[in-house]
Amino acid sequence: MDLTTINDVVRRPPDRPGAIWRVGDAWLAGGTWLFSAEQPDLDRLVDLTTLGWTPLETHATGLTIGATCTIHDLYTFVAPGDWPAAQLCRISCEYFLSSFKVWNSATVGGNICMSLPAGPMITLCVALEATYTLWSTDGTERIVDAADFVIGDHQNILEPGEVLRSIDIPIHALTKRHAHRRFSLTHLGRSTIFMIATRTPGTTDLLLTITAGTTRPIQLSFATIPDRDSLQHVINAIPDAAWFDDPNGTPDHRLHLARHYAEELRLELSEDRL
Repeated sequence: MDLTTINDVVRRPPDRPGAIWRVGDAWLAGGTWLFSAEQPDLDRLVDLTTLGWTPLETHATGLTIGATCTIHDLYTFVAPGDWPAAQLCRISCEYFLSSFKVWNSATVGGNICMSLPAGPMITLCVALEATYTLWSTDGTERIVDAADFVIGDHQNILEPGEVLRSIDIPIHALTKRHAHRRFSLTHLGRSTIFMIATRTPGTTDLLLTITAGTTRPIQLSFATIPDRDSLQHVINAIPDAAWFDDPNGTPDHRLHLARHYAEELRLELSEDRL
C-alpha cells in the first residue's frame, strides 16, 4: 500500500537513530505491517536496515539476535549441537502466518514490537527467557525481560522513539529440554494458542509459557514439576481478562486448550531422559 502521508524517508540514520526522532516518525525495518494499512499519523520513515546490525551472533553466554534479523535468517540459523532448545527458533518461524516472501523481509524485532498476541517471535523470546536491549532517544539504553515487554494486545512498554536494538537469549535456556503445543482453526492459520514448556537438564523444574490465547504472555514457573491438579489450579487462576477473544477462539475455548496442552506438556517433560 502507498503511504500517501509520507513526505520523507531517512535512509542513512545515525548509529543511534533515536537522536533524530520526532513526532510523526516510524522506524522502518521489514515494513510488512507498516505498508499493509493506512498510516495517517505518519509523515516520515527512518530506515533501520541500513545500520548493518549483525543478524545472529553466538557467544559463550548465549545467542544475540539483532532486531532487524529477518525471519528467513532465523529460520536457517544452525545452532551449536548442545543447544537443543534452539530448535524452537525454526519451530516458531513455521508458526509465522506469512509466505516465504514475507520471511525475507519481516524482522524478528518487528514482530515483537507489533506486540500482537499471536506473534511467534514473542513466544520464542519469552519461553527462552530472553532480554531486550532498548535504545532511548536521549542516548541511554535499558534492558528488560522479554516476559515484561508486551503488556496487552498491540501494547508494549516502548516509550516514544525508543528502539528495540537486540534480543539476548541466555545459554542456560538454550540447553534446556523443551516441548510445545499449538492450535489453530486451519492448518496455516493464525495461532489460537501457542504454548512452550522447558525443563533444565538434571532438575525437575518446569517453565510454562502461554501465548496467542492470552492478550500478553503468561509465564508459569515451578521449582519442581507439579502434579496435574496443582497445574490446573494455577491455570484456572489466570484472570479472565487475560484470555484473548477474537474470531480464532473464545476465552473459554482458549482456557480449555491451555488446560489440555499444559497436562500434555507436563507429562512429556516429566519423563526422565539422558
